[in-house]
Amino acid sequence: TMALCLKQVFNKDKTFRPRKKFEPGTQRFELYKKAQASLKSGLDLKAVVQLPPGESINDWIAVHVVDFFNRINLIYGTMSEYCTEKSCPIMSGGLKYEYRWQDDSKYKKPTKLSAPQYMCMLMDWIEMLINNEDIFPTRIGVPFPKQFQQVCTKILTRLFRVFVHVYIHHFDSIINMGAEAHVNTCYKHFYYFIREFSLVDHRELEPLVRMPQGWGG
Repeated sequence: TMALCLKQVFNKDKTFRPRKKFEPGTQRFELYKKAQASLKSGLDLKAVVQLPPGESINDWIAVHVVDFFNRINLIYGTMSEYCTEKSCPIMSGGLKYEYRWQDDSKYKKPTKLSAPQYMCMLMDWIEMLINNEDIFPTRIGVPFPKQFQQVCTKILTRLFRVFVHVYIHHFDSIINMGAEAHVNTCYKHFYYFIREFSLVDHRELEPLVRMPQGWGG
């Protein structure tokens, strides 16, 4: 199965951050299981991302944001030995795209960082948000905040940049590790999800418009 292959390709010790888990018995856990079952059934990924009838869109988005965080974490954790201050002094996607880091605490203005620094800041920042009960409530009956989808857009936009960097700067390493099929599947799943719910501005998607695999978007 794909999960087994993933374990062989990606060394669990290299996960950048501990995996965020859904609590068994919760609505979110049930939705997560439903999403995973669809994924494993070999259904078309465009169908897999669609909101199941009767489910809450915010719960569905929350489940996917956490799941994509876990998966992309794993992908980057595996690539991280090839992504160094020396090889990637700027967080970029080719010559045309440079990503600067900004947050509400340490970096109030967009700041140039190396790719590894940017990734570290990004994963810490996402982890802080998804563990914040005011933003990602896990208790039954606690509503999502009004700005929930805006926050998710920001998270997913930045996670997309991880794909941009990994594909453009480390594609040879992905191939050498035999991880190409897994990274491509994760990317397609992510791409169809953000398109289904219009969660990332189309201008952000431009760096990967001409994907080397030719599967089209």
